[in-house]
This record gives sequence, structure tokens and C-alpha cells, in this order.
Amino acid sequence: MNALRRCWCRIFQGAFRLAIPLLPYRRPERLADVAALPSRLEARGCGSVLMVTSPSVAKLPGTRRLLRALEEAGIACTVYDRTVPNPTTDTVEEALALYRQGSCQAIIGVGGGSSLDCAKAVGVRAVLPHKPLSKAAGVLKVRRPLPPLAAVPTTAGTGSETTIAAVITDARTRHKYAISDFPLIPDYAVLDPEMTLSLPPHLTASTGMDALTHAVEAFIGRSATRDTREDALAAVELIFQNLERAYRDGSDLEARRALLTASYRAGCAFTKSYVGYVHAVAHSLGGAYNVAHGYANAVILPVVLRAYGPAVYPQLARLARAAGLAQPGMDAQAAALAFIEGVEGLKARCGIGSAIPELRREDIPALARCAGREANPLYPVPVLMDAGELEQIYFQLLQGPFARGRGVISES
Repeated sequence: MNALRRCWCRIFQGAFRLAIPLLPYRRPERLADVAALPSRLEARGCGSVLMVTSPSVAKLPGTRRLLRALEEAGIACTVYDRTVPNPTTDTVEEALALYRQGSCQAIIGVGGGSSLDCAKAVGVRAVLPHKPLSKAAGVLKVRRPLPPLAAVPTTAGTGSETTIAAVITDARTRHKYAISDFPLIPDYAVLDPEMTLSLPPHLTASTGMDALTHAVEAFIGRSATRDTREDALAAVELIFQNLERAYRDGSDLEARRALLTASYRAGCAFTKSYVGYVHAVAHSLGGAYNVAHGYANAVILPVVLRAYGPAVYPQLARLARAAGLAQPGMDAQAAALAFIEGVEGLKARCGIGSAIPELRREDIPALARCAGREANPLYPVPVLMDAGELEQIYFQLLQGPFARGRGVISES
């Protein structure tokens, strides 16, 4: 990246960092059981709600338990159960029509990140009826309170139950964009481990690695604060202790609950401190090929960490110690490399590979430009890269992870 562009990015990021203490961040109220949600909605005078979910999640025992609890509380519930992975603008409009038809006063997202993002986007359209979602894309463009919003994650990874963002794909152009504003933070995050029991091993793995990516990118970025570092360190520790357990035994409620807590805390971390190039690259792949976001993050994470090189060794060394990956007496470089190897080992033990099969070599320049537009200047990454430098990341996704001693990008 040329010096002028690099200077602009750092000034932009510095301004946002200075503003963090002044911005209205908040944590959703945590509920441990879906049965606790109706009383919260009753207290806010909500007599009719829209549930946004997917066909498979609508059939889960936990979802039926939530519907019964709403019925017993006298709260009418309209169900939209056609959310798709990487939700589109068309999906949001279909759900919005049901919200209006049911005269709904609140929204409950039940499912993975796609359902929760769709629920948030419905809330945005409900309060901005004359503005297409594309006009709300970017940062701080909603600026109106959403209807009461509850998030009931059925995966432990996306962090959508805590964040200011919803990621939507334009149904016509396939361009994937984020809407980020404080009203999108849910009022309630229902962390009920029974809602995750049906999650198959491969989704348990990829969503857990998604949460790990959130924590790592928040921790190593230049906008990390004391509280986001604490959240990120706690999330990394919980994921390394529990992800493989839940992957191998999906009925392990203790591990499931720990991963939900990790996802929540990682979400709180990256909501304030942002993410980085791992997410920018993953979003481009999701938009172009519909690659599952968590899987993409898992594959990309160690590649980008190696590309950052010595700039992130001190931070990765701290993460290695939190994860129990650093041996006594290790210096920062050795501990950092142990962390990267630990990430690679964890994803391999959970059945995640080291390449993106859908990626086509001829698409890489356009994908890199897309990732660069998303990340620069917004994401406070430890090392800045332009589109040409990001292409190196994509080529590694064709060929597997970086070889030792290669792929370091320097800001100098």
C-alpha cells in the first residue's frame, strides 16, 4: 500500500478509536433459557412478534418450546421460516411483509448468523420503510431505534447476538455488504445450550472457528481496548478448551454452554474493536461462491496471521498463553507461531481443510479489490494491505497454508 493511502487509513482508524468511549455500545441482556424471553417482551408491551428462522431450525424442540412459551404468555407469533444462508435482500423483504401483515411489535431471530442478520435487517426496514437496505449499508446510517429485538443463537460462533452489524447479500448483484449501527444490537441474547444440541459436528466446528476468528481479529487489531482484550482472551480460552469436546460429543451441554459464552464474549470484543482482513476475504468468498462464512474464516485465519508476521507476535503470544499453547520460557515469536500452529491443529482435528475448493484463480483480482474496499480504511488491522497484496492471501487459499518463512507483508 502506498504511503499516502496508508496514512489516510491510519488517520481514519485513529479517529474511530478515539471515539470508542463516546459511542453508545451496550451488551444485550443475557438469558439462559428461551422460556425467560416472553416475560421480557410482555414487560415492553409486545403482544405480537415476528420470529425469523430457517426451515430446519423451525422444527427444533427448542424452537417449539419457545413458541409454546410465547403462546402461554398470550403473545401472538408470526413465523418466517425461509431464511437462507447468506440472507438476501429478497429474503428480508419477504419477512418484512409478514411483520407488517401480523402488526408485529417485536422481532425474534432464531438460528445461526443468517437468521439473526435477517431479523436485524427486517428491523432496519421496519423503521426505514422508504429506504432500500443498500442505502443503509456502511456505518451509522440507520440512526433510529429498532423494534425490540431478541437473538436466540442455535450456533456458537457468529456473535450476531451481540453485534451492531448485519451482513446481507444483494439478490441481484450478489454483492455482500454490512449494515452497522448501534440500534442493531439486540436487546436480549438467549444463550440456551439446548438450542445448539442438534448442530452437526461440521457446523459446530466451523461456527466455533468463526468465534475464534472474531476474538483473534479483535485482539490483534489497533482498536483493542482493555475490556475487548479481556473478552477476546476469555473467548479464546473457552474455545480451545471446549470446541473439540462439542465437535466429538454434540450432547455435551457443558461444552455447548461454554461455546455460547465464548461466542457472546467474542462478539462483544469485535463489536467494539472490529475485525480485519480475514473477514473481508471471507465476505468476498461468501458473496461470490456462497462459501459458508465460518468455514471460510477457519481456512483463512492462519493464512492471514502468518502474513502479518512479526507485527502480531506479541499479541499472538498472549493468546497462546491463554489457550494453553505456549510452553514455559517461550519467547514472543515462538509462542506466536505456536498459536498459529494451534489454530491449524484445532481446525484440522475438527475436519476443516486448508483451501477453498470453489475459488477460481481468474476471480482473484476482483475478489481482492472487493475485500480491499470493505477493509480499507475501516478495519484497524495490524498491517495494512492493498488489493495487490491481498491477492497473495487468495493464492494461498488455492494452494494451502503458507510455507514457513513466507507471506510476510510489511508496512514499511
